[in-house]
Amino acid sequence: MERTWPARSSGCRFSALPFIKKDNNSDTDYVEVDLYRKKQTNFKFPSKLTNSFRPGPSSAGQMSHHNFSALPDDVLLRIAANFTHPNLQAASLVCRSWRDALRPLREAMVFLRWGKRFKHGRGGGRPNLQKALDCFLQGASRGSTLAMVDAGLLYWEMGKKEEGIALYRRAAMLGDPAGQCNLGISYLKGMEEPLLNKSHVENPKSTAEPPNPKEAVKWLNEASVAGHVRAQYQLALCLHQGHGVEQNLPDAARWYLRAAEGGYVRAMYNTSLCYSIGEGLLRSHRQARKWMKRAADRGHSKAQFEHGLGLFSEGEMIKAVVYLELATRAGERAAAHVKNVILQQLSTTSRDRAMLLADTWRALPTSR
Repeated sequence: MERTWPARSSGCRFSALPFIKKDNNSDTDYVEVDLYRKKQTNFKFPSKLTNSFRPGPSSAGQMSHHNFSALPDDVLLRIAANFTHPNLQAASLVCRSWRDALRPLREAMVFLRWGKRFKHGRGGGRPNLQKALDCFLQGASRGSTLAMVDAGLLYWEMGKKEEGIALYRRAAMLGDPAGQCNLGISYLKGMEEPLLNKSHVENPKSTAEPPNPKEAVKWLNEASVAGHVRAQYQLALCLHQGHGVEQNLPDAARWYLRAAEGGYVRAMYNTSLCYSIGEGLLRSHRQARKWMKRAADRGHSKAQFEHGLGLFSEGEMIKAVVYLELATRAGERAAAHVKNVILQQLSTTSRDRAMLLADTWRALPTSR
């Protein structure tokens, strides 16, 4: 499981707590329609329409031509930079000029697809990160923010953080929510290594840069408004702890809830805690239990432990054992002790049934 930021050593109960509900107001997938409507609104009929004036086919053709093909190629490429392949295909059908202008982005999708094959070893081959990076960079050079983000991620994993951040920044400036989120998280972590050895500390010319929480909050907010659930969660953490921004518990809880509704499992756990102790949200045992169960059903080990304790207190012994067993297998040591206490109170048949349920359990899908 990916390590949650910040580290557990902070001592706060929410330290184990790193929001995608899709923004219904986003027009990213409908750029061509909005452009058409916007252009239409610029055309006004005379206030007094005479019999001598009737818009004929030629007028409609000119207006249609003005609406679509007159859009400059560089503007169109910026608008479509974060389009997925289906959206690019749809936009390319609008008119010939759009089809020609979007050719580089369609080519970028091919490189992006091959890059993912090389990265994950799909199609029967072994993973090849260098070939994957080459493909992502080819896609990025053609203007695709999706390829920029994937190339930046590979650079970051290779330890070339400056190159990765540069690509994240390019994607973020073009409005890509994933690029904005990754750029924000990069600013939270900074350019420093997690563990600095003595030689690194003594080197006065080190190029390591400290974290920049204020800049991180700026980009996380951009991505959160666009509906990126991981950014929503990270922004909620910053608001909760006053990191890079003034502490605001109601806003933090609101972003936790947004991310939880978008399927982000860690936000589900945090939302449950907010409801449980009334921090930023109106205290509600029912809502706290609902979100704790949702997090537990999606594999959050702490949620499995706490949900198991709740079931135990309500007398649901078999269900409690199942969740406590799952938490134990995920590394929650305290869950094992409680589970053993309950098992002593169950019959052999009930024990076997609980273990069978734990063995056949599968986590529900989640955003992360």
